[in-house]
Amino acid sequence: MAAAQREVWTGTQLKRLLAERAGLQISSASVSALFSKEPSQVKMSTLIALCTALDCTPNDLFEVDTAPVERPAAPIRPVADLPKAVSARGRSMPPL
Repeated sequence: MAAAQREVWTGTQLKRLLAERAGLQISSASVSALFSKEPSQVKMSTLIALCTALDCTPNDLFEVDTAPVERPAAPIRPVADLPKAVSARGRSMPPL
């Protein structure tokens, strides 16, 4: 949305802005991925370059869902709380 609000409609336009305004050379595939899907991670240098190229802040680039997350019905026991098998000599044995 931040790109569209700044009249940047294509990956080619964004790629050019990133190079001209932020000095970031990025592959066409990477730019396309930014446009077509929600990335699971973004390098800080890329985030800074996007903000520089689009003259915006990180808040303009992210939409955060603040709805509470439902908790599971029963708490999940950490591995450390699971009982350990003990040998006749009193040593811990790997789980069966």
